[in-house]
Amino acid sequence: MTTVRLRLLVLALAPLVLLMPLLLLLGMTRWTSDYDKVLIANVESDLRIAEQYLARIMTATGDELKGVAESAEFAQVLGEDRNAETAFFRRKRDELALDFLYYLPEENAIEDAARWPVIATALNGRSDTQIDIFAAGDLARFPGDLAGRARIDLIDTEAAVPSARMAEDRGMVVHAASPVHLAGQEGVLVGGILLNRNLDFIDTINALVYLNAVTGGDRQGTATLFLDDVRVSTNVRLFEDVRALGTRVSAVVRGAVLGDGKTWLDRAFVVNDWYISGYLPLTDSYGERVGMLYVGFLEAPFTAAKRSAYLWMMAAFAAVLALSGPVFLWLAKGIFAPLERMTQTMRRVGQGDLSARNALTGARDEIGQVAAHLDDLLDQVQDRDRRLRAWADELNQRVEERTAELREANEKLESTYRQLVMSEKLASIGEITAGVAHEINNPVAVIQGNVDVIRETLGADAAPLQTELNLIDQQVTRISAIVGKLLKFARPSEFSGYDETVALAPVVSDCLVLVEHVLAKGDIQVDTHIEPVPAVRIDPGEMQQVVINLIVNAVQAMGDAGRLDLTLRPEGREGREGVCLSLRDTGPGIPTDKLDTVFDPFFTTKLGEGTGLGLSISQSLIQRAGGIITARNADGGGAEFRIWLPAADQARFTAQ
Repeated sequence: MTTVRLRLLVLALAPLVLLMPLLLLLGMTRWTSDYDKVLIANVESDLRIAEQYLARIMTATGDELKGVAESAEFAQVLGEDRNAETAFFRRKRDELALDFLYYLPEENAIEDAARWPVIATALNGRSDTQIDIFAAGDLARFPGDLAGRARIDLIDTEAAVPSARMAEDRGMVVHAASPVHLAGQEGVLVGGILLNRNLDFIDTINALVYLNAVTGGDRQGTATLFLDDVRVSTNVRLFEDVRALGTRVSAVVRGAVLGDGKTWLDRAFVVNDWYISGYLPLTDSYGERVGMLYVGFLEAPFTAAKRSAYLWMMAAFAAVLALSGPVFLWLAKGIFAPLERMTQTMRRVGQGDLSARNALTGARDEIGQVAAHLDDLLDQVQDRDRRLRAWADELNQRVEERTAELREANEKLESTYRQLVMSEKLASIGEITAGVAHEINNPVAVIQGNVDVIRETLGADAAPLQTELNLIDQQVTRISAIVGKLLKFARPSEFSGYDETVALAPVVSDCLVLVEHVLAKGDIQVDTHIEPVPAVRIDPGEMQQVVINLIVNAVQAMGDAGRLDLTLRPEGREGREGVCLSLRDTGPGIPTDKLDTVFDPFFTTKLGEGTGLGLSISQSLIQRAGGIITARNADGGGAEFRIWLPAADQARFTAQ
């Protein structure tokens, strides 16, 4: 809230913008909850009506069957022939709308009583009616192709429990039995109604439940009878004229109703739409849950009604807010305008326009007095700013003059300091080199003299040791050469360059032979990748010195074990043909803050062991040959040194 206008609007409209939406939200939430409760109560009432109708069907079936069992006509038929009895049962079955009706003498009823509790109850002298599940074989014993009527092909249903069954061939039956005590006959009269595909039964339930058009109009109300979780009788449609027989209930509803024995009163997805649904578990004569009775009505019309109510309330609130805002702004305009004028003036002043003024000559209230006082203060600020700028210009001119003098002096000082540091480094290296040359050349001369004495003393007997003596000669010569290189590094201007083309592949191979004793001390694996490369111009001994120094450094960094990758390949740089030699180890790498100083003279990470001249000398030797040596940390860990040398000509040597 950065403006007075906004603050006043918030103060005035807060009750309307905040409290009214909150109250509206609370009211809508409470109304929605009550509305949903009414829908649930309605579907619960519908479910009770359907349950009562099913109970009435069962009671009526039992009563009618009992009436037949106690009738004089039935007593007369029992004493007649078989044909008369069959005709009687057929007629009564049609009159009572039964799917089967038969009589069991007492001796046969005892056998069936073990399978059907209703028959056992009738043998005990009481009529009974229950819902029972008949297997396909049981249904096939009755006339009228009941097994064919009962069979329903299953249809894959989203969210149902997975099943490998292809069809439901069992039948859900209203199973009734009544005791018979007529004309000396003792037995049981058994009848039943097959509920599978019994559309009259389910449509009658739907007509009784959904008499009103609110929940049941235009096929919005539905009723279904489930055998287990399969719809065996329903007026739910898959399409306009196709009933959803064979579809199955969702796993959630099945678990709650058939698994836990609860009555489901909630919204549920039925075949292809959401319904406010009620599911009632049905039990058989054994007390086992074998199916469900369902009623429900479409949720969509009521959801649309709620949405319409929400939109109407939101539109009313928006209209009230739209009318209140402009009225308040019109009333507050006398306050907003002067304040906004002063705000604009201060903004212009902040942007550097010190001549900006309010000039509210017509306002004589408190805001007008504040505006006039602000104009007076701005006049004083403008005058002081004018004088400060004059002083600042004079001061800046003097500072620039002094700064130029200091910059020139600093540049001279830095140049002198760099020359001094370089001179001191070269002088130190020169002194060290002279000392090293003196200290090394004397023992080297002694070694060389003693080797000559050994040759003279042994004479022909020195032949078996000739290889070792020659190796000592070579290494003594190499020591002398290294001392000479130190002198070249300290005073390069006193030595001339080396002008000879060299094939690097043999030089690299020789270096690996010379450091073989170093590699053998630890478990160091060397992987070489040498490609045909052009010849370069460099002293072979100097190149050998650089490579050996890098290999020894890598071995020392890796310790007892590791891998050294040595790659030689052609590589161009800045349009020039050249050769790149890469040495990569698996050691800890170079500290990031030391990467820029590894080639400085006397830099070493082996305190007390090295002189810190190895990499510096190597850099000097490579640069003298016109090449570049760089160091970096590899992505996979370890350090990598790369040596690039320009090609001497277009000739290429095959890697050895």
